Amino acid sequence: MDYRHELKFPVSDMELELIRYRLRPLMKQDIHQKQGMYTVRSLYFDDYYDSGMRENEDGIGNRQKFRIRIYNHDDSVIKLEKKEKYRGMVRKEGVFISREDCFSYMNGTVRKLCKDSPGTEMELYAQIKTRGMHPVSIVEYERTALVEPRGNVRITFDRNISGSNQVNNFMDERLAMVPLLPAGIHILEVKYDQLLPQYIYEALNMGTLQRSSFSKYYYSRTKFIF
Repeated sequence: MDYRHELKFPVSDMELELIRYRLRPLMKQDIHQKQGMYTVRSLYFDDYYDSGMRENEDGIGNRQKFRIRIYNHDDSVIKLEKKEKYRGMVRKEGVFISREDCFSYMNGTVRKLCKDSPGTEMELYAQIKTRGMHPVSIVEYERTALVEPRGNVRITFDRNISGSNQVNNFMDERLAMVPLLPAGIHILEVKYDQLLPQYIYEALNMGTLQRSSFSKYYYSRTKFIF
């Protein structure tokens, strides 16, 4: 996948509902979500030096992070992802892993990979061995997603963003979480390839929104270590 634009905006309950109302006739609902939204839970990795957190704190433009992700607390589909940021653009690549492999990444007993293993796993394995990459934080939120093929646009509304440092409990259905944002504040993300269609730009009324570099991972870490 090529690099894409990814814009983030904090929005209130009222702003979120207004933008959803404007976009509803222009975009389609993501086919994977049921009852209007789905839950995303991610397990983030960092190395012994907390490089990922420090790079975010220092505003380093080019960086990457690894995470394991499940949806709706269902461990039948588990995805290992690498997300890269380069000159303000982002791209993701990933591979589905088994429940057993997920637990091995969680407890540090990662099996030795073969030469035909997917690149994402090979890269994470190398960083585990050389930089001590290990699970450090969990983030969970409720997501509503809208899509538009023209421009490969994907707009998401992430509500009730919360975090936890109980990384060993990542696969538990119930997990104690701490809110990462003030009550009533959520994150709007706008993702597209080269150009954002004008009719979507106008519906978003992005001139009134304040762009943010908000990182769910960074906020989750600072919530528990500072």
